[in-house]
Amino acid sequence: MATGVCVCGVLFLWGLVTSPATRLPLRHGGPPTEVSYPNRPFTSVAVTKLPVRQICVSASVWRKNLAAAGPKKYTEEFIKKQVEEFEIGKRHLANMMGEDPETFTQEDIDKSIAYLFPSGLFEKRARPIMKHPDQIFPKQTAVQWDADRRPFHFLFYTGKQSYYSLMHDVYEKILAIERHQDKMRNKGLFTSETKQISLFGSRWLVKEEMEELLVENISDQDYMRFIQLMERLLSMPYGSLEEEFVQKFRRQLEVQSSKQEIAPLQYDSQGIAFSVADGRRKSAKASITLRDSGSGNITINGRNYLQYFSVLQDREQLMFPLHFVDMLGRFDIEGSVEGSGHSSQGGALRLAISRALLSFVSEGEVEKMRQAGLLTADPRIKERKKPGQVGARKKFTWKKR
Repeated sequence: MATGVCVCGVLFLWGLVTSPATRLPLRHGGPPTEVSYPNRPFTSVAVTKLPVRQICVSASVWRKNLAAAGPKKYTEEFIKKQVEEFEIGKRHLANMMGEDPETFTQEDIDKSIAYLFPSGLFEKRARPIMKHPDQIFPKQTAVQWDADRRPFHFLFYTGKQSYYSLMHDVYEKILAIERHQDKMRNKGLFTSETKQISLFGSRWLVKEEMEELLVENISDQDYMRFIQLMERLLSMPYGSLEEEFVQKFRRQLEVQSSKQEIAPLQYDSQGIAFSVADGRRKSAKASITLRDSGSGNITINGRNYLQYFSVLQDREQLMFPLHFVDMLGRFDIEGSVEGSGHSSQGGALRLAISRALLSFVSEGEVEKMRQAGLLTADPRIKERKKPGQVGARKKFTWKKR
């Protein structure tokens, strides 16, 4: 039985090594030792010390190697086990909440977790969650080689087989379109005025979405090469033949202006049209009455807006909606506002005026106002003060003594 100790990276062993014929005293790390063999024809042999050094790896090199190895791989058995545990936990949670496990949805799970484990943490990712394993564990590529360790795909050794396979497919589509164009020329039926793929209301997949689709990391240059190749396909006269293929890499944009609610015009006793609207920004709340056939008078809280707002920027905020639709001087505006500071009050009044103008403009101008941001409320609020600081960001003055 040999024992040892490691000193300064050198491993020293000592003890006895037992054999059927002899007992050998062993020492590594010391001077040469004579060992007797009573049952052998020779008398002794010299054992030279051989220091055994440990291979030490720094923490930075270890982290670098770990990052190069890529994300942790999860086996199918592991994922199946996690899914089974999730289903069991979901049934237990449904029973605790008095719900039917068969109709217990993910939304019900989220509400139950928030009720049972209330958390005041600002970062939502730090709060307790219970999600399906497919949402927790990242997607990963399947095994790409057979029992003999021979890769299935001919582009395996490129390091990005999914990406280069996709580029290969796109180029094959381009060649197929060119062959079709040649056939049409030979028949005398070629024309450049063919049906084009409609890209209205859609966009290309962004780089992160492409990586998720390919289950591979790609560089910005790789992404730009793919987009350029797809644009080349779209520019071809008969590119519409591959419309189904192109749409796989596009996403529909959400329609923002789903019919803005426009209040009908109201009329006073003299038959003058007017509209009323509200607006807010931070803690400021504003209410506006917009009267047609006016002289351009604007009063805020009973005072002329030039007297109420001393800062030029606040006055410009107030007038911008009228200037945008080219209706300066047409309306008389009566407004009231309270709360917050002068800048927030100006923003609240601007939103209220923009909403009141909707009753006087056409649908096309409504869309232009929406695109200009006049109909979107500013969601920003005052940042909270932090403990141990003067304010939200400002720190106390540091003094050495």
